[in-house]
Amino acid sequence: MTPIIQLGLGGVGRALVRQMLAVAPAIRRRYGIDLRYTALVDSRGALAGDPALTDDQIQTVLTAKAAGHHIDSLAHAITDQHWLELLPATMAIVVDVTAAGSHAAPLAAAISAGHRVVLANKRPLCESYELFAALTERGATRYEATVGAGLPVIGVLQSLIDSGDEIRAIEAALSGTLGFLMSELERGVGFADAVRTAHQLGYTEPDPRDDLSGADVARKALILARTCGMHLPPDAVTAEPLFPATLKEISVTEFLQRLEEAEHEVMNRLQVARANGKVLRYITRISPDNGVEVGLRELPVDHPLASLRGPDNMISFTTNRYADRPLVVRGPGAGVEVTAAGVLSDIIATAREL
Repeated sequence: MTPIIQLGLGGVGRALVRQMLAVAPAIRRRYGIDLRYTALVDSRGALAGDPALTDDQIQTVLTAKAAGHHIDSLAHAITDQHWLELLPATMAIVVDVTAAGSHAAPLAAAISAGHRVVLANKRPLCESYELFAALTERGATRYEATVGAGLPVIGVLQSLIDSGDEIRAIEAALSGTLGFLMSELERGVGFADAVRTAHQLGYTEPDPRDDLSGADVARKALILARTCGMHLPPDAVTAEPLFPATLKEISVTEFLQRLEEAEHEVMNRLQVARANGKVLRYITRISPDNGVEVGLRELPVDHPLASLRGPDNMISFTTNRYADRPLVVRGPGAGVEVTAAGVLSDIIATAREL
């Protein structure tokens, strides 16, 4: 049995559990790997199995979480132990699909105790470089879903480096939300209306400023840069926000009402780009020589990222081997089911190594 402790049961976490239950029999037949949840953990408590949770227990947790309840409302819930204390004596896989900012040190402790980690949570990899190194040394952590959801971004990058290639530059559009906004602007929709539409369609976080600040893209860029071997501190990457500071501290409702105050700057940048015969994209650029930049940039119309439309992500790798024509990864970079599938793939790959 391969024990799995999962931290987080939000949308992605619940989708991951459902996918795990669906594929576990096939994985058992194909590889002889018996993936079993030994504990499910949320911010209020945990439910642990002896030695593993039954399907009925798992379904009870999923039903409770979908109804907005926490694990501490369930019978036999554990509320007085840290999840580290639930780790078995044998090697387990700890899966973090939360957005918590306090998990880096406990996850590093789990690795020190001989366990493996799979991450969709970006924040542990964006703490000090020392913690990043502790989490990723000797391949103890897989973290594909932190950058590209279900896209093979980290795996491709690591394969290039492991095979002796040298990264010259990475250019990427890493936000499906911001990609959608840029497409809407090119269609002639105003910035404020485009943001409101994206919010109504569920493309943004509940607070659209979480997307428009570029902070999430900056975390992805830092993870990519560190994976390239750049020893960057947490504050090394700053993102260009798409709204003025005057809108930073107000409520979400008021922010959506006052979006026109952010319109002039973005629409002016769009008009300048058009006048220059270029397109406007919110991108990340990474190179060992020039560091990392995140923000709105003008791109030639024949640039790979210029062809993006809608919420797709694209990552372009220019290397010694791919110098004339960059290696490009493109596809959906967000979505509950896609992200969960990316995490599940990392879990299976980790289990096969044990």
